Amino acid sequence: MEFLLANHPLDCPVCDQGGECDLQDQAMAYGRDSARFDENKRAVDDKNMGPLVNTIMNRCIQCTRCVRFITEVAGVEEIGLASRGEDAEITTYLEKSLSSELSGNVIDLCPVGALTSKPYAFNARPWELDSVESIDLMDAVGSNIRIDSRAGAVLRIMPINNDAINEEWITDKARFNWDGLSRQRLDKPYVRVGGKLRVAEWDEALNLAAEKLSGDPSKIAAIAGDLCDAESMKALMDLMNSLGVKNIDCRQDGMTIGTDYRETYLFNSTINGIEESDAILIIGANPRLEASLVNTRIRKSWLAGKTSIALIGENSDLTYDFEHLGTKPSDILKIVKGRSGFSKKFKEAKKPSIIVGTGVLNRKDTFKILSYINSLKLKSNLITDEWNGYNILHSVASRVAGLDMGFLPVDGGLDTRKIIENSKKGKIETIFLLGADELDMSNLKSSFIIYQGSHGDAGAHAADVILPGASYAEKTGIYVNLEGRVQIGIPAINPKGQAKEDWSIIRALSGHLGKALPYDNLDALRSKLFEDHSSFAGIGYIEKATNSNNFDILPQSEKNTYEDAPFVNPICDFYMTNVILRASNIMADCSSLIDNVGITEAVK
Repeated sequence: MEFLLANHPLDCPVCDQGGECDLQDQAMAYGRDSARFDENKRAVDDKNMGPLVNTIMNRCIQCTRCVRFITEVAGVEEIGLASRGEDAEITTYLEKSLSSELSGNVIDLCPVGALTSKPYAFNARPWELDSVESIDLMDAVGSNIRIDSRAGAVLRIMPINNDAINEEWITDKARFNWDGLSRQRLDKPYVRVGGKLRVAEWDEALNLAAEKLSGDPSKIAAIAGDLCDAESMKALMDLMNSLGVKNIDCRQDGMTIGTDYRETYLFNSTINGIEESDAILIIGANPRLEASLVNTRIRKSWLAGKTSIALIGENSDLTYDFEHLGTKPSDILKIVKGRSGFSKKFKEAKKPSIIVGTGVLNRKDTFKILSYINSLKLKSNLITDEWNGYNILHSVASRVAGLDMGFLPVDGGLDTRKIIENSKKGKIETIFLLGADELDMSNLKSSFIIYQGSHGDAGAHAADVILPGASYAEKTGIYVNLEGRVQIGIPAINPKGQAKEDWSIIRALSGHLGKALPYDNLDALRSKLFEDHSSFAGIGYIEKATNSNNFDILPQSEKNTYEDAPFVNPICDFYMTNVILRASNIMADCSSLIDNVGITEAVK
């Protein structure tokens, strides 16, 4: 302890690590009450590690935890130990900012105050914060997080250990999105009068929305967004069903799967189980950007020498070695017909896996591609009684819950693409957007838009009625991650202004329509949800398949078209994938560095 403290500055009162410092705890337990060293303390220059990680390198004890994490787990060799002896210091190579999408984890790993959170600096002491455990919605992994708040404001987000999902890591956009929770918020209802939005009372806004939803059901549509909880989607689906509206969809990116067995849209091997796979074929995906913590599991298996990996799609730096087999759907057929190289490895593998990106699932030839994968399944051990290696890599938090409850067009209803097409033609008069902001709103100008959400993004700018909802940090909600695991998020703070929980707004709207939904509180709504869709009842678990594992990946009723265009990854800016991230100054700073640091070749 004396040697560790010999060069350590006595700045605990102004250190952000105070109260959570391993060195402080050890010194208190085992250290001397006085020092026997009278030499001058060593001084080290601070380093610029980017907008997220603050450095006070005088405090560094050279444990090299940060070096090992960045090199071994994140897979990006950007931090190292330079020089020797007394001159040794932790530094970034070539004085560059950290570019890893997991860089914020070095803050948790640092046992002293050498690496701290730059956005959180001097905001609060840990004993001043109120903490709740919740679920991250910035991707579809469902990482377990702790939200720390004070005086109604979220100040920090930290990871919670869950070995089945995120281990002890979270992504940078999960950790640093907290300032976006308070910026560009919708905190009052609005109605558009004379082309301009003005503040309205709740009754006025709900009456106008009810009036527009009282028309011809065939001319009304509803689209659910990427951050919705299961309760709000269930309430909206029940409301639309009571009105006779069949044009509903939770796939605002135009995905065309989800109507068949549950296993056709899940990450079936599970996040933990992907480590058991001995051959992995990635099709039209970039796991590093779409689900970073799935990518770390693949890298973990690769480091252990357990798996061979190949990619068909855009060539990117995935932090591990892989064979790049092509960029088009026809390259999948080459594996089906091939007898050497990766084709042989895949067919002989005991637990092979295929990871299909969402960029594959919204194309005109999606079902032709699935037929190729089905052919590969028949020639390998992809799906057996003991193993299911068919994996859909979702990138948005609400998608699996929406598919599980059937928030989809039925009986001739229109999907998202056709809703947009019919809106442009004037055939759809009213569209209810539940947090749906990733659409081209210029295509919906002919329709009356009711927008319900938490942030003033694309949907609110195009809306004729705005109903302010709560963000994920302000409401309790059920979420289902990409592997089908059901989890509950807990509110850390109260909703902003007059904003309400989303399900309660829809319940109030149903009363104005004279179609009151059969639940008056959240418990009653959840009981209805569990009754209608049993998969939601097993909180923390993945419901096992009731049908045979030997299902067809390709829905037999679908027609096959073919274009053989190269696959395009759906995410080009890791830091700007939803309304909360786009409202965040911290994420804007990170996004501005992408061109300079080159997170992936695909981004460039």
